[in-house]
Amino acid sequence: MSEHDGRPDRVGPWGPETPGEAPPPARERMFNAPWPVLAIVVVIVAGYALQARLAPGDEGIRQWAFAPADLDHGRWIGLITVMFVHGGWPHALMNALAALAFGAPVARLMGPGIKGPVLFFVFYLACGVIATLGYTAVHLHSAEPMVGASGAIAGLMGGAMRLLGPQARPLAPIFSRLVLSFGASWLVVNALMAIFGGPFMAGATIAWEAHIAGFVAGVLLIGPFAWLAGWRPVARL
Repeated sequence: MSEHDGRPDRVGPWGPETPGEAPPPARERMFNAPWPVLAIVVVIVAGYALQARLAPGDEGIRQWAFAPADLDHGRWIGLITVMFVHGGWPHALMNALAALAFGAPVARLMGPGIKGPVLFFVFYLACGVIATLGYTAVHLHSAEPMVGASGAIAGLMGGAMRLLGPQARPLAPIFSRLVLSFGASWLVVNALMAIFGGPFMAGATIAWEAHIAGFVAGVLLIGPFAWLAGWRPVARL
């Protein structure tokens, strides 16, 4: 029971939480992830399998991809559909694994029932849209299409970083050491991919701008979404 309000302590994203005690370290088993995370993994993998069968090649996926120039013609739906197509099996599988690794704590934070999964999916889509808009801001009016859920998954990374470390109760401050150090590392990784290309990408251009914008979106949005999920700061006595 909580000494502050007489109610049972909540179960946080990393397990039971007791006021005055640091949350236990994260130990996620692959198949212990919440079902909304597994749903995203299935959508990514099964979606690409269907894409490869029904719409192989660049021309086949152009209607689902997104290019900044689409907004000049009022085609906004690409901000959503871009997250459901990928450039190849390596691209799809890497995104699926990243979603599995970083999505579980975020989904746990949002909670069970109907409300929690809805908040999780909205968070995921919002990070993806902001990531794509971040790419658009750098490449205004470009007709070069982009595909993939990497921006949305970068948002899961950003949210998860605020759920790690001794300061996370349940969220670490935006400028905590872990958030800043991981953010700096993510920036360096994306700079290297922008210069040398990503692994297994066969020379494809990496939309690093979307990765950075998605990460920042996740770091910032996880706070309001935690509030919507029912989390409130615990007063320290």
